[in-house]
Amino acid sequence: MSLADHSANPDMLPYPYVLSDLPGPRSAELLARQARRESNARTYPRRLPLAIADASGSFLRDLDGNTFIDFLTGAGVLSLGHNHPELVRAVTGQLARLTHGLDFPTPAKDAFTEAQLSMLPPGLRDRMKIHFCGPTGGDAVDAAIKLCKTATGRGDVIAFQGGFHGSGHAAMALSGLVRQKQPIRNGVPGIHFFPYSYCTRCPLGLVPETCGTNCAGYLEQSLHDKNGGIPLPAAVILEMVQGEGGVIPARKEFVQRVRALTRELDIPLVVDEVQTGCGRTGTWFAFEQYDIEPDVIVASKALSGIGLPVAIIMYDRRLDVWAPGAHIGTFRGNQLAFAAGAEAVRIMRRDDVLANVRERGEQIADRLAMLPKIPWVREVRGLGLMWGVELADPLDGSPATELAHEVQAAALRRGLIIELGGRDDCVVRILPPLNVTADVVDTACSILVDAIDERCLVAA
Repeated sequence: MSLADHSANPDMLPYPYVLSDLPGPRSAELLARQARRESNARTYPRRLPLAIADASGSFLRDLDGNTFIDFLTGAGVLSLGHNHPELVRAVTGQLARLTHGLDFPTPAKDAFTEAQLSMLPPGLRDRMKIHFCGPTGGDAVDAAIKLCKTATGRGDVIAFQGGFHGSGHAAMALSGLVRQKQPIRNGVPGIHFFPYSYCTRCPLGLVPETCGTNCAGYLEQSLHDKNGGIPLPAAVILEMVQGEGGVIPARKEFVQRVRALTRELDIPLVVDEVQTGCGRTGTWFAFEQYDIEPDVIVASKALSGIGLPVAIIMYDRRLDVWAPGAHIGTFRGNQLAFAAGAEAVRIMRRDDVLANVRERGEQIADRLAMLPKIPWVREVRGLGLMWGVELADPLDGSPATELAHEVQAAALRRGLIIELGGRDDCVVRILPPLNVTADVVDTACSILVDAIDERCLVAA
């Protein structure tokens, strides 16, 4: 029986089990062929050595018959898990009608547009326009910055340390990871990086008791200072939760002060919701929890709910100064993604999936609450179904990169797929499907806690 056969009957869902060494012989064969034939830039199979056979819901099976709980979910794109049967039907139905439509209006695109705009808070819903980008979040980030530069006539952009906005040339320039940029000469100019509210490792070297959100104050002072060296920027781009940066939710005061500053100086605020959007944090967009209204919203990853690529920006109508063809992309008319995305919104509403995100998030918080008692665990943090456990040397606080890799491998041997992120990959991350059940969360948390306990005991 394939894992897909379980989707019709939730009571038949399998449990994780690993019967062979990893990788098993059939997975090893494909991994070896991949290494010979594919780019050296491949990443996930290096740390998660398996070849995938099939998947359903929260579960994934490799070619050797090992079954895993998948708390990576395609780096967050599978908001309703693998192969949700209603999304499969929506895609299959659209497949026979139209698959690619450039930017022509179609029923599928119209329904998708209506669904996305309808999920905005009431204050934003009627004044936002939508632009369809190329298929990736990085392209949508590029579009957002181009739009703001065109609308303002300015050229500089403010980004934040630890942020990640993609791997394309412009998106990479806006990201904090220096190692990624070092081999690439003549990068996009005019990017200025400021501290993000990462209080566990305060970028200004302060302790939380004396902080007072000085990172926001530093930005305010710099942009008000006529000798500050930074021209009035075209945009400020900000993540509500730095995902690749280590699952770091921004402090509410920090976000609100950045929003107040950008309004005062008439700087468009771009909120990157590529990873946090579509319900990941318990509201449709994470910015809703910070009581702000951005000028531009970037969304991609989970828009289709089933992993079909689509990317958009939604922005205030006053910024719509583009000429025809100012930002295009051949695959911006992915009708299959549109059909799935509209259906995903309907399912999210019908099943009150956002409530499940909040409830399961509380469950994870409770299950992981004991981890900070372990000396190697520096912090457990998250929002909704986006969680990270930061590991650090208890003596000097340095990132425990090797330990994080060992925890990831130990979890995989027990049947749980998880991700790493943060400074030097020292944060163990989980991104469950948004409709994950309490039983699956309980099993996954038990595996994660056991893996951390085991490897931290060895490290001690």
